[in-house]
Amino acid sequence: MSEQRKVVLATRNKGKVKEFNKLFAQLGWEGISLDEFEGVPEVVEDGDTFEANAVKKAREISTYLGMPAVGDDSGLEVDALGGRPGVYSARYAGEGATDEANWRKLLGELADVPAEKRTARFRCVLALVEPGRDPIIAAGFCEGVIAEEPRGTNGFGYDPVFYLPQQGKSMAELSPEEKNQISHRAMAMQNLLSALKSNS
Repeated sequence: MSEQRKVVLATRNKGKVKEFNKLFAQLGWEGISLDEFEGVPEVVEDGDTFEANAVKKAREISTYLGMPAVGDDSGLEVDALGGRPGVYSARYAGEGATDEANWRKLLGELADVPAEKRTARFRCVLALVEPGRDPIIAAGFCEGVIAEEPRGTNGFGYDPVFYLPQQGKSMAELSPEEKNQISHRAMAMQNLLSALKSNS
């Protein structure tokens, strides 16, 4: 793959776009948000795994725009909840729910769960699809525990309630630079970069 490529990010989430572009800089790529294009249809995320949703997003956007596209699906898996909210992380408190509504519902469900049983992980699956080629898939995860109350104002999603024992901070208390060294998305991106280098 050549340098200075433009790759469509199959998302309108500004937080994700910002994170992706910090990571894409390593390849000399520029990630472009779906907001840059008019009339792109919404992709229905109806897969029952992160991988299925990531591939579907990337494939549909790549086909529609005729450009390479990266789809990602990511979410939070809480052990005490049998892996929920999982693929439903973004709409855990209902369609169109705010980040705060989602993590408040989560804290409510874990109200009686002791600290040692609040283990969880963020998981991310990335799929890069180029027109006419099989998808390249990479995954990453970040282990932590669910805090009893939110901390920090950085990041998005469940970051304020995702506590990292090794750092002694919540994900939302990390600087963007710190987050990009340890996050599930950063790990998935590093694995995607490795896959791309081995395929080139």
